[in-house]
Amino acid sequence: MVVPLHRAAGVAELEPVAERPRRILISTDTYPPDVNGTAYFTHRLATGLAARGNNVHVVCQSDQGPATADVVEGVVMHRLRSAPLLVHPTMRVTIPTRLDRLMASVDPDVLHTQGHFVVGRAAIAAALRRGVPVVATNHFMPDNLFQFGHIPDRLRARAGRLAWRDFKRIFDRTDHVTTPTPLAAKLLGDQGFTRPVEPVSCGIDLTRFHPHTEPKHWARKLFDLPDRPTILFVGRLDEEKHLNELVRALPHVLNTTDAQLAIVGRGNQRPELERLAKRIGIGERVSFLGFVPDENMPQAFAAADVFAMPSVAELQSIATLEAMASGLPVVVADAMALPHLVDGNGYLYQPGDVLTLAGHLTAILTDDELRARLGRASRGLAITHDHQNSLARFEQIYDEVTR
Repeated sequence: MVVPLHRAAGVAELEPVAERPRRILISTDTYPPDVNGTAYFTHRLATGLAARGNNVHVVCQSDQGPATADVVEGVVMHRLRSAPLLVHPTMRVTIPTRLDRLMASVDPDVLHTQGHFVVGRAAIAAALRRGVPVVATNHFMPDNLFQFGHIPDRLRARAGRLAWRDFKRIFDRTDHVTTPTPLAAKLLGDQGFTRPVEPVSCGIDLTRFHPHTEPKHWARKLFDLPDRPTILFVGRLDEEKHLNELVRALPHVLNTTDAQLAIVGRGNQRPELERLAKRIGIGERVSFLGFVPDENMPQAFAAADVFAMPSVAELQSIATLEAMASGLPVVVADAMALPHLVDGNGYLYQPGDVLTLAGHLTAILTDDELRARLGRASRGLAITHDHQNSLARFEQIYDEVTR
């Protein structure tokens, strides 16, 4: 290689060689337009890293079927040929394939995989064959898959053990493992994963999600919601979210306050939840808003007075963090990682305890001073999850493994 020279005061000096940006390949089995926490995180990771000057490529399944390649929001997208996933109503799965040609073409400094399923394990195998270091982030819990696989309750413990064993076999081959919270890291240890696991928050965009000072009726009007005290849930309408508890709690809340429940998201539990609300006489007080585009989510949080998350299978809960950043008090199930998000900004309740859930919601909705104090505490806690800090830590990890 010829290195340019220049002369200063009669002395020949080497010109500094410009460093190329980090080249990062992110592999994932779910990416927008898929609607779930892993897809949203991976999108924010990819676009955030690109905005910080990195050369970012993403390999994932096609959202339409045929393979495509394109540049979207500064990220080079490599979508693999895919077919509908029969056990899931919206997701698709790529046909298993070797990714050696893609790995050679991209020539990444590091692979950052978001899972150990079809695309993840193919990318890990290709990276290892090429000598590319691998960073792996875990978003997986068997509980999130049982309903789609139609696993009977009596077989779920055994199926879970087999699933964790497969996870361990794949992630044991990586160079650095992260997961969103300390509790999620402990979960991996409890399942027999002996490697060190670093908690790195998924992070949230604090510039987009922040408290609004405008009256809430303007935001409610955007979603055709009546102007009354509003409980909000955001997420998939699936079995492990335990949304029936939130619906069943509402009649008890209505004994004291003129409240309503707004539910954002899609999922196979919606018909059952609609029937439940109608059967217990609160059908008109429960609004199913369906899918709300990410760019409109700040307004959805602005329409609410309190955020509720009854799920029992959250490794962090980005939706809860975004609600907190928006200045909302929270009432969440005392399960998995959710307790780590409550410290003077809301309340926990034991899953299944509908009366306690209703009592906490009522207390917040009927006390303006309490609601404001809890909301300020929520914002203060959310500030510690700035996604720029998470992106910076991931960049440090990439440099560590490439060295």
